[in-house]
Amino acid sequence: MEKELQVYIDGKFYPKSEAKVSVFDHGLLYGDGVFEGIRAYDGTVFKLKEHISRLYRSAHMIMLSIPITEIEMIQWTLETLRKNSLRDAYIRLVVTRGVGDLGLDPKKCARPSIIIIADTISLHRGDAKANGATAMISWVKRDPVDATSHEIKSLNYLNSILAKIEANIAGVDEAICLDKNGFVCEGVAENIFIVKGGKLCTPPTCTGALAGITAESVQGLARKLGYDVVEKNVTPYELFTADEVFFTGTAAEIVPVREINKRSIGDGKPGPITRRLMEEFDRMVRDPKEGLPIYK
Repeated sequence: MEKELQVYIDGKFYPKSEAKVSVFDHGLLYGDGVFEGIRAYDGTVFKLKEHISRLYRSAHMIMLSIPITEIEMIQWTLETLRKNSLRDAYIRLVVTRGVGDLGLDPKKCARPSIIIIADTISLHRGDAKANGATAMISWVKRDPVDATSHEIKSLNYLNSILAKIEANIAGVDEAICLDKNGFVCEGVAENIFIVKGGKLCTPPTCTGALAGITAESVQGLARKLGYDVVEKNVTPYELFTADEVFFTGTAAEIVPVREINKRSIGDGKPGPITRRLMEEFDRMVRDPKEGLPIYK
């Protein structure tokens, strides 16, 4: 019999079938909490310190005091992987406000709850990376920075869910969200890049896009390879007429986009710069210097 996955909850490990939270947890009732998605490759957790740091920044923004230190969070994350004998995995780290009452007042929640899940994930159809994904611009706008900004990696993802539902109905792989001024912001769970004339452009995070750890890594990698990279507002016109477009994200990694709103991007195939970045990124994530080892 296959061993059941072990899930960390508040200092203890539980079999997947027994891993539960209270129905009074404000993470469930109100989406009151923060999370991180993290990847492990061949025994190394990619950018683990950076992910944990972003988790604590998100928590600080919503005044959620995580009851363990960043070092302890790192140790428990690694222990969850070891407990499940995983060297390649997707890790979901969740911190909720904790158990309260049916009112929304966070003061009623005595202690935040920490959950760590390690498993596998598949976001796109099998040939999306080889042949390119299809996408559409959604009517669902990203919330502005003075609202539930997507700069905060919170449990409130209804904005993204609505856009993903629209993409599903339209029969495309992914949705692209605009900001309130009509500029391109990001995908439903990924940052977005365009390539034009050999130069990479990506929307700035000040419009409400998440400061992606994978996106930052790809920018550094692109510069190392000699490409110019700028952060600037991107219009739908620039998106449609780009030579290449690709998404980046922890779960998605790098995914080329071949079509947006029935318009072919470039020649309708993954472009040479995207393909090169995909190859180099695959090497980078397996570099022990880029993360922390699961087993020492």
